[in-house]
Amino acid sequence: MVSTKGRYALRVMVDLAKHSDKLTTLKEIAERQGISKKYLEIIVKDLVKAGYIIGFSGKGGGYKLTRAPEDYNVGEIVLQTEGTLASVACLADDTFNCPRREDCVTLPLWAELDQLIHDFFYSKKLSDLY
Repeated sequence: MVSTKGRYALRVMVDLAKHSDKLTTLKEIAERQGISKKYLEIIVKDLVKAGYIIGFSGKGGGYKLTRAPEDYNVGEIVLQTEGTLASVACLADDTFNCPRREDCVTLPLWAELDQLIHDFFYSKKLSDLY
């Protein structure tokens, strides 16, 4: 399941893409998206650290994308904020020690689901969302 943080990060990126002709403040994003500015600060920090956006402080400052919207795929954004998109713990972490892993008849099902989710998210560009 994609958390609020992942969904909001995607909304921030779409908002910045839609307004890519100028720097956008957190206040503007918060107002347009109906997200608390305080929560946006946490999300934006992760997006800056990942190199997806850049921030400029001071008067006239704000945030902007570091690449063109069509150069981002949804998968990379969601994965950056979520850490994993795996449906079950044994696929999310290679070090997870499941005693049934070798005999699990449902593991291929979960692996196939994870591949479908991966392929779906990575086939969508940021520019597809606006």
